[in-house]
Amino acid sequence: MTDTTGAGDGEAPAARRVLVVGSTGAGKTTMAGALSRKLGLPHHEMDALYFGGPGWRVNEGFAEEVARIAAGPRWIIDSLGYPEVRDVLWEKADTIVWLDYPRRVIMPRVLRRSLRRSLLRERIFGGNRETWAEWLTRDHPAWSAWRGHADRRAEIARRTRAARFAPLRVVRLTAPARAAAWLRAAG
Repeated sequence: MTDTTGAGDGEAPAARRVLVVGSTGAGKTTMAGALSRKLGLPHHEMDALYFGGPGWRVNEGFAEEVARIAAGPRWIIDSLGYPEVRDVLWEKADTIVWLDYPRRVIMPRVLRRSLRRSLLRERIFGGNRETWAEWLTRDHPAWSAWRGHADRRAEIARRTRAARFAPLRVVRLTAPARAAAWLRAAG
């Protein structure tokens, strides 16, 4: 495992199949998009693949679509992976970029993003929108980020130490400034 926690430490990945992981609100999609542009790899947004339409309907062909993408030679995906595709992604990836930020960094990001989406009624995955009523549900990103932070962090740590994933190159970034410095050096 490459543990890249200092600013600018580590080399840019000589990667072809990159999984950007972290807690809800860490900036996985933003990092994946920027890394995609730098490395010339196609970026696939996991939530856009998962949600197939209005009403937060799940894409019926989700697992097959992700398996097809993962079997390809070049990609960046911004997610730990939904449970039904998690192992496929981790087995096919060659590089993990782990945005391992503390809750104090993640929560303001999630709150600002959800507030913006709710106020501006932004369309997201499958044409859906975050609504004010959803702020009171257990599934809202703010509640999900708060509740799931420790568990997700622990799962990623377990996976990065697991013998079956030993061939993966892992770049662990523990602060946004360190991630920005690493990204500048990538490519």
